[in-house]
Amino acid sequence: MKVFAKTVLVVVSLLLSATLGFAADVSAPATDLKGAAKAVKTGVKADTKASAAAVKQDAKGKGAAAKAAAKAKIVDINTATETDLKAVPGIGDAYAAKIIAGRPYANKAQLKSRKVLPANVYEEVKDLIVAKIPKK
Repeated sequence: MKVFAKTVLVVVSLLLSATLGFAADVSAPATDLKGAAKAVKTGVKADTKASAAAVKQDAKGKGAAAKAAAKAKIVDINTATETDLKAVPGIGDAYAAKIIAGRPYANKAQLKSRKVLPANVYEEVKDLIVAKIPKK
């Protein structure tokens, strides 16, 4: 009966390790059920801590990206020079020329509706541009 229990424990730990992504030590199987349960529980805790650390690091990375985007210069498409427009990632010579030729814009979404920029390029630059209505 003990051999059967040990075999079942080894199989269960292998299945858990494959499912949860941590390696089980099958070279030295636990001698009792409590030892095996403790080994599995410890592995799960370690995996959970690693996942939490990864999520926290990812959140820090997103925070840094958001801060970098906020620090990026917001460009007014109604008054910016061609050089200013080309400084926006995703806008090159051709798009800058098309933006200047289509002025004035009541809002930045008109770049997409007037087909000055394709939808994918507009989605990339929409947080970096603004369309201030010129004063008369």
